[in-house]
Amino acid sequence: MPELPEVETVKRGLNQLTLQRKITGGDVLLNRTIAYPFSAEDFLNGLKKREIISWHRRGKYLIAELSFLEEDKESHCVAEVPAVRARGATRRETRGKGDKETRRQGDQGTRRQGDEVENNSSPSSPSPPSTPSSLGVHLRMTGQLLWLPQDEPLHKHTRVRLFFGEEWELRFVDQRTFGQMWWVPPKVETQSIITGLAKLGADPFSAEFTVEYLAEKLKNRRRAIKTALLDQSVVAGIGNIYADEALFMGRIKPETLCLNLRREQIKSLHSSIIKVLKTSIEAGGTTFSNFLNVQGVNGNYAHVAWVYNRTGKPCRNCTHLIERIKLGGRSSHFCPQCQE
Repeated sequence: MPELPEVETVKRGLNQLTLQRKITGGDVLLNRTIAYPFSAEDFLNGLKKREIISWHRRGKYLIAELSFLEEDKESHCVAEVPAVRARGATRRETRGKGDKETRRQGDQGTRRQGDEVENNSSPSSPSPPSTPSSLGVHLRMTGQLLWLPQDEPLHKHTRVRLFFGEEWELRFVDQRTFGQMWWVPPKVETQSIITGLAKLGADPFSAEFTVEYLAEKLKNRRRAIKTALLDQSVVAGIGNIYADEALFMGRIKPETLCLNLRREQIKSLHSSIIKVLKTSIEAGGTTFSNFLNVQGVNGNYAHVAWVYNRTGKPCRNCTHLIERIKLGGRSSHFCPQCQE
């Protein structure tokens, strides 16, 4: 949590509120939230003066395409930036003993960058690089992106603030501190920095996600279908909530082994995944504990959920009581009568 519908809801809100707005500064209150670059100061310097062009979603990741700056056209400006990340290491993986003092100092303090005036571009400058810089965000378990007035009192779990002029800010709030943010420099492939993107399976709303694709991914697997659906290399964006919901709609018990699924069941599951995700997006996602959209509003899918978090309650389809079991350390909710 949040899963694909919640992240999609946030993306749509960000596209309504932040486009063509310039990032004028920022404030990092917890350094380890910044996954790349390794310095909070470099992260903020990379974002300053850039406008948000558009937000995209890939699985549970949010990616903002940023505007070009004059210095992006200089060939040397980012030459050394991706050197460590190109080997596929994450920020946490590359921290050595020599970085301990930097972490100790960084996590105890706050780094802030003020507003700056953008320089005018020269009409005779060469064309900008083909790959723009970008801002990546993963909300993980409890992350929230909130669009707020800058004079709004800080929540105690605020980790990063991005300022847009003197009135508004995009605030990253994260109670469990598992969320991450990345600045990807221009002329650098996004997945070379945000390495988790390369491991994702097909997005449920992509042309790649066909019945044949799903059947091939599940073929010969001796694992429960519920566990397989949580594997982001199989389908990107599905988590515990919508795996339970899709399996109910597909009339499949969560413990059914993938290799035992019939073609008709896989076809039903495929359509159920798409349907339940669309339904939840229309409801603004699901809020059971932490999720809020960018304007601080709860999601409403929980009110119409078929099985998730409804243990002991009557099935909305047959009135049999919903049951819960543990699979791979995760709770699975299902109706023993409706699901085969």
